[in-house]
Amino acid sequence: MDWPCTATSFTGIPDFRFPLPDRSSHVTFSPSSSTSPTIMLLIPAIDLKDGHCVRLKQGDMDQSTTFGEDPPVMARSWVTKGARRLHLVDLNGAFAGHPKNEMAIRKILKSVGGEVDVQLGGGIRDLDTIERYLDAGLRYVIIGTAAVKNPGFLQDACTAFGGHIIVGLDAKDGKVATNGWSKLSHHDVIDLAKKFEDYGVESIIYTDIGRDGMLSGINIEATVKLAQALTIPVIASGGLSNMADIEALCAVEGEGIEGVICGRAIYSGDLDFAAAQARADELNG
Repeated sequence: MDWPCTATSFTGIPDFRFPLPDRSSHVTFSPSSSTSPTIMLLIPAIDLKDGHCVRLKQGDMDQSTTFGEDPPVMARSWVTKGARRLHLVDLNGAFAGHPKNEMAIRKILKSVGGEVDVQLGGGIRDLDTIERYLDAGLRYVIIGTAAVKNPGFLQDACTAFGGHIIVGLDAKDGKVATNGWSKLSHHDVIDLAKKFEDYGVESIIYTDIGRDGMLSGINIEATVKLAQALTIPVIASGGLSNMADIEALCAVEGEGIEGVICGRAIYSGDLDFAAAQARADELNG
């Protein structure tokens, strides 16, 4: 369908705005244990490049390692090991600015979307794409670069699809990066997160891009600092390496940290996912 456009300054004040349809009831989900604020969610990441499951080092498409040729099988394996939510990234889409791995994503949703919540980021820059993915069974849409460059679009998405929008903020030294981490902006991550919280986003995924894919440990201090500045949940990302990171995150869960994206560590074997989720449940259950 055709969506009305909005001209918006970065302050979030629209220059003009046409009414959007009320889509707050677009998809209805019943509460589940996976969204309980007392449980630390360990969220396996499935990064898609050319239809394959890969991991990048510090967001560099030229430094990718393939971990699987069949994304639905990979998704099923994490659900079998106890995952309550999955984190999908369309890597090609993130760089192209529009979906590039939609077929693989739809296959994953068909396989496990009825059992666990699935969130997706990468190349989502318009309302039609959001609607299409939600209709396919996606639970959360992650908006990254588009949220920074076009805050009016983020506002419209929150209005049309309330409860389904997460913002991904990728940062280095407190400054937000965009375009698949290829550009570092002057925007402060906490200031932006507060602005987006006012728009009505469901949560914030905070990635320390200096640590992602490096197995160097979660930036606990920066993640807690961001969570303390907000009332919506924060999901940690970037650098998860071992059980000690899980225990450290569980210790600060009460500050507003809902979960953590699990990437290279669970693929390399440095972290046993099932054991880590069991330990998190033990500590915060």
